[in-house]
Amino acid sequence: LKFFSSGMAAPMSNVDEIRNRVILGEFGVKNVHTTDYPGNYPGYDDTWDLEKFKKTFRIDIVHSDEDTLEFDMIGIDASIANAFRRILLAEVPTMAIEKVFIYNNTSIIQDEILAHRLGLVPIKADPRLFEYRNPEDQEGTEIDTIQLQLKVKCTRNPRAPKDSSDPKELYLNHMVYSGDIKWLPIGNQADVFADAKIGPVHGDILLAQLRPGQELDVVMHCVKGIGKDHAKFSPVATASYRLLPEITLLQTIEGEQAERLKRCFSPGVIEIQNVNGRKVAKVVNSRLDTCSREVLRHDDLKSLVKLGRVRDHFIFSVESTGILPPDVLVTEAINVLISKCQKFLTELDMAEMD
Repeated sequence: LKFFSSGMAAPMSNVDEIRNRVILGEFGVKNVHTTDYPGNYPGYDDTWDLEKFKKTFRIDIVHSDEDTLEFDMIGIDASIANAFRRILLAEVPTMAIEKVFIYNNTSIIQDEILAHRLGLVPIKADPRLFEYRNPEDQEGTEIDTIQLQLKVKCTRNPRAPKDSSDPKELYLNHMVYSGDIKWLPIGNQADVFADAKIGPVHGDILLAQLRPGQELDVVMHCVKGIGKDHAKFSPVATASYRLLPEITLLQTIEGEQAERLKRCFSPGVIEIQNVNGRKVAKVVNSRLDTCSREVLRHDDLKSLVKLGRVRDHFIFSVESTGILPPDVLVTEAINVLISKCQKFLTELDMAEMD
């Protein structure tokens, strides 16, 4: 074996694995840090090249529906992938309830608890059509504020059966849901947002329970904000990524061992195939694996399997709260990152001028 001297000495045959794979061992995870820096490995040109990046970088949409999006981001460093994740969580703006004016609350829920519950209700309104509200502006205008109202009074049901004890039959309006929140247009909003259907994303969120004589009369102001300021502004229920798992069988595994190997992984990862009358284990879809490393508990199997993850293949999962579609959220996150880069370059230019 030929060895070389660098930041981390390794046989030449292992360099590609160190650069491209994260290895899952029995007692730890190896090669977790990015090492492809210019000059780190003799014989490798790791200088940044835009054309090379264009050839290797790729985004593949795996699954997309109204609220969830799963896509693969391939050929990128973990720091950039993590930047997208953090921007999705904390820096893509949305509209949420910020001010709650309680004119009457005779329910058993305290005013501040009710205000907190209302603030966390996702509001269906496109934040791109609104401006950030001036902190000194207490009233708000049609360009930066959405006004909502919740007005509910509980009464007895005069048609309830005499022997009934079910609150659903005895009372009217005893359950207050987010669907009871109504939009009160400000200025020209009724015309501008005529087709927008502004209001809560979900109408079945329970806010309070009332009894006859109790009522709620609340006016709310929604403003534009980001999750970094308060979690209620976060546009995603979750945004996460994982590295693509890679499972390599180092030799043929058959019979009872193959059956045990199949049970060590998530369903659909290993299949048993009939080869010349023998039951042989084959890796059919390593993407489905959760990387539990269960196989490493079996002394006779752990030396037959190599577990790893592809370092630059990120499987992203974005679940929207319903305010904006997940594909729009990813696009907005990219725009936020672009504006951050532009701001940084502007600051660098100003520093050079000084």
